[in-house]
Amino acid sequence: MKFFSENESVSLAEESAADISRRSFFKRASVAGATTAVALSGFSAMASALNTQSEGATTSAGLTKGDTDILIAAEIAEALAVTTYTNITRIAPFFTRLPDDDQNYIYGARQEEMSHYALEQSVTGQPSPFTSFFYPRNMFSDALTTLNTLVTLEDAFIAAYLVGVRNFSTSDLRVTAARIMGIESDHRTLARVLGGEVTAQDGGPFPRLTGAQGDPEHIQPPHTTGYERTLCWTNISQAVNALLPFVDGKAAMAAGFDTTRSFKFEPFNPHIPAPLGAFFSFKGC
Repeated sequence: MKFFSENESVSLAEESAADISRRSFFKRASVAGATTAVALSGFSAMASALNTQSEGATTSAGLTKGDTDILIAAEIAEALAVTTYTNITRIAPFFTRLPDDDQNYIYGARQEEMSHYALEQSVTGQPSPFTSFFYPRNMFSDALTTLNTLVTLEDAFIAAYLVGVRNFSTSDLRVTAARIMGIESDHRTLARVLGGEVTAQDGGPFPRLTGAQGDPEHIQPPHTTGYERTLCWTNISQAVNALLPFVDGKAAMAAGFDTTRSFKFEPFNPHIPAPLGAFFSFKGC
């Protein structure tokens, strides 16, 4: 039985899979970022344009510049996540051949990512500075590319929110980052479950998937970490730099992404199906 559908949301506003599976996706992304003029300097310019306060100053919402930088980076990541899940449900051929419960997971993850974005935007008062995204070649036509990229992105989102846990200026923001990180961890685990559910017609099942570490990992057990991986990120600029190929044409081209087409972020009103899954407050109660 399907519990979600695209219609529940109210609108608001040739590289092979093996190439994506090779040694570290984010190493390639870092090289791509380093070869473009928009790398970390681009992030700094973006942050400066969005937030002109000094490092120690706070906004009327009580945010420091560092808080705002993390939250804007999180908005970019969540907009990318929403766009990814949206297009899996719309155009990925393998999606319609997944069991209903797996399809429900993808629909549900889309709702959760949109909820995260809406919360972050409500705090910053600013939308994501990027509203369209590039992807690896064959992203939505090849199931292995889709799942490798999805696991990689969820790895990145986990690490980025752990930067927030490390660097946010208040305990409420740190707790909220940890709460969102837990959901991203759920998404990573369940994305790995999908590897065993892809039909032979779509090239599956896939016994191994490759995430941000760059090493194919067996999908059993689906959660392979005793502790979430930080990717050694201690500053939010590292997360933004890693995501540059998804948002910048030059970085996308350098990373071997498909630059002939971009996918637009389409915000919507999220629906969290379980009342206990609602946000409630920054304290979590």
